[in-house]
Amino acid sequence: MAEFDASELKIPKLQILGKDTQPLFADAKGKQAGGQFPPALATHPGFSRVFHKGRLTFGLMAPFKGYPDTPVPDISDLIKNAKLAEEAGFAALWMRDIPFYDPYFGDVGQGQDPIALLGALVGQTTDIALGTAGLIIPERHPIHVAQAAATLEIMSRNRFMLGLVSGDRKSEYKNFGRKWDERGEVFKEGWGLTKSLLENPTGTHFSGNYYSNLNGTLDFIPRLDHQLPMIAIGRCRQDLDWLANKADAWIWHGVAEDETAQIVAKLQDLNQDGYWHPFGYQNFVELLEDPDAPCQLYNKIYLRGGAKSLAQFWKQQCKQGLSHVIISLKPSSRPAEDCIRDLHDYVFDEVNQD
Repeated sequence: MAEFDASELKIPKLQILGKDTQPLFADAKGKQAGGQFPPALATHPGFSRVFHKGRLTFGLMAPFKGYPDTPVPDISDLIKNAKLAEEAGFAALWMRDIPFYDPYFGDVGQGQDPIALLGALVGQTTDIALGTAGLIIPERHPIHVAQAAATLEIMSRNRFMLGLVSGDRKSEYKNFGRKWDERGEVFKEGWGLTKSLLENPTGTHFSGNYYSNLNGTLDFIPRLDHQLPMIAIGRCRQDLDWLANKADAWIWHGVAEDETAQIVAKLQDLNQDGYWHPFGYQNFVELLEDPDAPCQLYNKIYLRGGAKSLAQFWKQQCKQGLSHVIISLKPSSRPAEDCIRDLHDYVFDEVNQD
């Protein structure tokens, strides 16, 4: 697959993403992995809609449209585009967590609070899964994260998936009173406290270095009667062993077209509980008007081409074991409805045909 001139790119600083796959995964053997979810997740409507063994599903990143010429998009059509995506057969809608504009990154995602916007989408959608990709746990308190997640899960009738990240914008950390070099440990502790509150709400006990110490005298609300999916977004500054076992699924940045099988095999090698922990990633997609335009990949994350060639690219990724792609249409200049229609017409069914 050919690469194209970097001058055509409209997303800056892509070189910071997805750049170290080969050393991490080259020794993977790919032992026989379990093909089933843990029983607690097998019947979760959102999680089971997004992840199917042997199939590739697609999610759409907010604001669910292209905005190539501005870092701060107009989201007045966010609800409309969300409904179009659900009607077209997308498996999930995802929100990013970006509280500040940093010119170095040149992008603020949907530019408004993800929890509030997901609350709005709960009442405007019916079946599509809703997720965070992800909440920056070192910049939020896990008690509030857990409460928001449980509330969204209840209000959406079990369509919510909680994606958490460690954060990648150093400039933000100072404003939250966090130390940049501690973000991996802060993330791990925040993940653990969030999980404890969601799964053991009665008399929760927790002891940590960065967050609350809970002594069991209070009960967390609202309570869920089932397990909420928790997904690691990005590396999260964690070992691969942690990602292969602690996260219900792992969604990374884009990787090279021939590296996906290595990643999936490595996760299988490291798995210890015998269950399937799916792997997915994000692509920035510049969807061209000509559906037959050749597909080109830049820097392992930026795809440019027509819908038919994109379908063939993702079809090969599916064969390598990829389970979910989050599409960001940011670099696309075409109207959202045209992009969504092309993905429905040329991609979704084709990718999963034998």
